[in-house]
Parts: sequence; structure tokens; C-alpha cells
Amino acid sequence: MRPLMIRYNPSGQKHTLVLLFTVILFFSMYDGMVFGGEPMQLLSSETGVGGLPKGWEPLTFRKVEQHTKYQLVDEEGRVVIKATSVASASGLIRPLDLDPTIYQSISWCWKVDDIITKGDVTKKSGDDYAARIYVTFRFDPEKASFWESAKFKTYKALYGEFPPKGALNYVWANRLPKGESADNAYTDRAQMLAVESGTEQVGKWRCEERNLYEDYRKLFGEEPTNISGIAVMTDTDNTGETASASYADLVLK
Repeated sequence: MRPLMIRYNPSGQKHTLVLLFTVILFFSMYDGMVFGGEPMQLLSSETGVGGLPKGWEPLTFRKVEQHTKYQLVDEEGRVVIKATSVASASGLIRPLDLDPTIYQSISWCWKVDDIITKGDVTKKSGDDYAARIYVTFRFDPEKASFWESAKFKTYKALYGEFPPKGALNYVWANRLPKGESADNAYTDRAQMLAVESGTEQVGKWRCEERNLYEDYRKLFGEEPTNISGIAVMTDTDNTGETASASYADLVLK
């Protein structure tokens, strides 16, 4: 591309300044369109309430009394969420409200000390994972059908808030082959996608990246609503097993 040349003309100085301003504005907008803004770092060494990572909250579930333990640690200069689960289930969630057409990709690194030997994505009794990244999408009443809206409003009346419209679960699976997906055993509003599977990479740090916008469109067959949260979760409540995992370098791009 040729360099843009602007010739100085004293009689047309005002016109030249306007043109120059327009050019600067265009290229600043173009730069934003190319790079989509700065990546959003979801994890830092700063702590909040209860020693949890700043901006993160406990994610618990009805009828599950035993909760997974999470702590923020430094591992050779890397900020890590360490999870330990003993017949327990809970997560840590970072509440958000972001447009997935802008923040389309998520990357992270994780490590597991073992997989869930009784894990089975097809059964409620096997719905446990040594590690998962949980992405939730906001329910939008204005885009819901009549029956969907009625169902979600009933839930809100009972529990005080709308449940997510849908959820992507990027999991370290046992039996589900790497790259394959399946409905969650409890609800088809949660899709399970095996980013890692089996024991070959156990004990090793693995770094992943997914286009969550495209994954949602593929797995749910529709455009995603706003991202309402990103969570990490290690759970063993259904199988009664023990698992530990580490999570680091979570970034939205």
C-alpha cells in the first residue's frame, strides 16, 4: 500500500487539518477492528474475599453439601488456582457481561494429577471431571420463545435469578474422545466438549485455546447471548472419587 501523503497548503490549512484528523481516526478504528481490543486477563495474584482470586466467587449447587477446595498459589512465578475435590463439587466463577462477538476466544493452561476413573459423560452417576472450564451465557427474555420465557421466569421466581441460557464445558474427560462433544447428562443446555482426554497427559501442563463463539454456534445451533461468567471446576460428587487440578493463564481475547 502506498504511503498516504498530505501536502501542506496554507490557504487550505483548515481542510488539511480536518483530513489529517479523519485519517488518524480511521487508522485508530482500523487498529481496533484488527486486534479486537486488549485481551482480558481473568486471573491475577490479587486476592479478594476469603483469599479467593480477586473478582471470583464460589459457585455452589443445591443438594451438594461437600465443596471442592480452591486456593490461589504461586507455582514458579505462575499464578495458579489449585483445586482439590474429595467426593465434592463446587466451582469458582468470574461474573461477566461481555459480547461474544468481541471476546470470541478463550485460552488457559491446566494440569490434572489423575482422571476420574468412573467418569462417564452419558450418565448422571459419571458426571464428574478432574478439570473443566465452564463458560455460561446470559438468558435474554427478549429473544426467548413464549414457553422458554415462561420456564425461565418460573425458575427465577423460585431461586431469585435466571439460570444461564446455555453453558459450554471444556473438560478433561475420561472416556469421551478428545475433540468430541455430548449433551450434559442432566440438561442439554450444557454441552460437554473434551479438550483433553485420558491419562497420556496427566501430570503435565497443557495450554489450550478455543473459539467459544464458534463452539456455541456449532453445539447449540444459534447465536450466543452475552457471556455471563467463566468458571473453573473440579468435581467428584457423583463418583465419590478424589481429584486435584491446577488452572492458570485464563485469558479472553
